[in-house]
Amino acid sequence: MKKILIILSIVVGLSACQDLEEMNVNPNSPTKTHPQLLLTNVEWNAFQAFTGTDPLYAIKMLVQTDGENSYQYYKWNRGDFDDYSTLRNVTKMMEEAERIEDDSYIALGKFFRAYYFYNLTLTFGDVPYTDALSGEGSENYQPEYDDQQAIFEGILAELAEANDILKSSNAIIAGDIIYDGSTESWRKLINAFRLKVMLTLSNKNGVVSASDFASIYQNEPLMESVADNGQLVFLDQQNNRYPHFNSSGFSSGMYMDSTFIKRLQDREDPRLFIYATQTKSAKEDGKAINDFTAYEGGDPAAQYNDVNLKAANGKVSKVNPRYYQDPENEPYMLLGFSEQQLILAEAAVRGWISADAAQLYNSGVKASFKFYEMYAENYSEYVSESEADDYLAKSINSFANAGDMQSKVELIIMQKYLQSFLQIGWSAYFEHLRTGEPTFRRPSGVTIPYRWMYPQSEYNFNTSNVDAAIAEQFGASNDDIHEITWWLE
Repeated sequence: MKKILIILSIVVGLSACQDLEEMNVNPNSPTKTHPQLLLTNVEWNAFQAFTGTDPLYAIKMLVQTDGENSYQYYKWNRGDFDDYSTLRNVTKMMEEAERIEDDSYIALGKFFRAYYFYNLTLTFGDVPYTDALSGEGSENYQPEYDDQQAIFEGILAELAEANDILKSSNAIIAGDIIYDGSTESWRKLINAFRLKVMLTLSNKNGVVSASDFASIYQNEPLMESVADNGQLVFLDQQNNRYPHFNSSGFSSGMYMDSTFIKRLQDREDPRLFIYATQTKSAKEDGKAINDFTAYEGGDPAAQYNDVNLKAANGKVSKVNPRYYQDPENEPYMLLGFSEQQLILAEAAVRGWISADAAQLYNSGVKASFKFYEMYAENYSEYVSESEADDYLAKSINSFANAGDMQSKVELIIMQKYLQSFLQIGWSAYFEHLRTGEPTFRRPSGVTIPYRWMYPQSEYNFNTSNVDAAIAEQFGASNDDIHEITWWLE
């Protein structure tokens, strides 16, 4: 009888433990989810990760008149590692994809990893890569830093893997707000981004193979028109509006940079009317929107109070109100068809691919005009196809008039620059570091930074590894914005 009671007690105890475990599962904090729910958030964050105005001060498109802007005068210091927080969601998405055995989400995870690590390494130099994001799995909260070459090699490997996975996938990717689930469209963007990463390393002889670049161009799908743009479209709905809608920053001390205005005026570039307003005095004089003399900027090398006086006299253009008054405005591009074509044009000039560089250049410029014809509807007449043809026929814009290789590259980089207003984040700045083009006006004695200092949090919580990375790259305790990292050596 005692034995029976003991057995019953054990059974009841086990049952109670199981019931207790079930009761301790919080239904409001699920431990599993479908990766499609994570993908939507990952895409939303990634495609507008660099929509801020900071880079526009550094690349001489904006000036500030109510205070000194550190980016305008190249006085920044530390960056941040916030991208790692976003990458945790990418990691979780890939884990959930493995659980349900859907490789399409793993492929997109590899793309987003490549995208974020590309920007992280260009920003700082060496960063945690191999050991990064392993805190939950291996409890490694102090990851070692990888050298920049290894990071670039890893980025290109992950992009190739992403393309290969999607090549054999017939799935429709649920939760995709960029391409509505099309694996073929994602392959086009992934391969275009592969070419961008490769061209970033154009100064590193022997690191990137021209034959590998050509193989992608010849054998893999690439974007064919602006319809393939890697872009996030905004809607006039709560939490889905253009990120600068109703922003107060545009109505305060933010004005256009004179060097940017001058470059658009010199080329009789109608995108000027889309980016900027006429000056107050030009409006009062009754000048037309398409009168290039109706626009003027502030000197980015002058003291901000000097530009403020000029602005107060109605002599400086502001940012076009559509950027903060239109809830949909234009999509934000991570990488578009226009940029892809200009990447290919430069590759053709460098002899990496056998292609007509002039045709690719013209295609890239026309694609930019087409983008604004589609989305800047009130200005579409100024950027029509015929206007694009007239623009390219002008001597200053004509590829036929560019003589040597350097002149052709300068022309291509200038067109990348001119189309980057509130688009593609810091890309134009990194292009300047790579090519020296275009030049950026600044006060006498001010030098261009090559990077950002590591976050203070790394010194606080990952001291030995950040110290080792600094010593390896620049010498002990030499974490400075003017140090040159491997990709620029």
